[in-house]
Amino acid sequence: MKFRYIIVLIVVSAMSCGPKKGIVTKRKNDSTNKTVVVKNDKVETKKPTVTPNTTTNKAPSTVDAYIAIYAAIAKDNMRHHKIPASITLAQGILESGVGRGRLAVEANNHFGIKCHGWKGAKIYHDDDRSQECFRKYTKAEMSYEDHSKFLTGRSRYASLFKLRPNDYKGWAKGLRAAGYATDRKYPQKLISLIERYQLHKYDDEVLSGATTAQTKRKSITIIEGRKTSAIKKHTVTKGDTLYSLSRLYKTTVEAIKSQNKLKSNDLTIGQELIIPN
Repeated sequence: MKFRYIIVLIVVSAMSCGPKKGIVTKRKNDSTNKTVVVKNDKVETKKPTVTPNTTTNKAPSTVDAYIAIYAAIAKDNMRHHKIPASITLAQGILESGVGRGRLAVEANNHFGIKCHGWKGAKIYHDDDRSQECFRKYTKAEMSYEDHSKFLTGRSRYASLFKLRPNDYKGWAKGLRAAGYATDRKYPQKLISLIERYQLHKYDDEVLSGATTAQTKRKSITIIEGRKTSAIKKHTVTKGDTLYSLSRLYKTTVEAIKSQNKLKSNDLTIGQELIIPN
């Protein structure tokens, strides 16, 4: 009997001396959103991991900023000179280095137009040759206007104006073929810019309002006495050139010059021209 009692005491003693495992419980404190851990009767508090909010407003790209400034000017030139606004913008972006090139910054020359008899201010810049002469403008808008006159005033670009007014691919390839640029990839570069930044939408905007623009450029018809013939007169506005007027009235530059006894191609705003029949 005593022997059994001794065995029981030994077993109970062995159980009481065994390792005591900690009990871990977790609960969330709703008011602080913290995790509370109870381990071996000790309370530990862990702060939740906070994921930083990385959402930011994306700033417009340099190209987008350039387009925002000059799109209206390109569209206005398209109305007056029939050059796709998309082409004008793409050329400006490419040739001016998005308005950051030296010629654009110091001379407002966005199209790299060289002097070629230019009587205005000049700037010298390394291009195909060292220190070539380039035109210098007081405003970038003047560079855009001169670019349009450059294309409309030279016969080698005449075939481009026979294309559909929104055929930017034809214009891009035609400029290279006419000798505007020596870079073989010039057409692809223009087309890439137009399609990437959807510049063709500006052509569509101009064409959708073409009727309004044409109404403003109607000529004045004067009937003299009982004569059956009519005399058409046109008052020169900003952007008009002899070439653009010859296309508008379906005549020739030489015919307009002869009719008005002009010795040069220069026109002045407000000048009244007689348009040959």
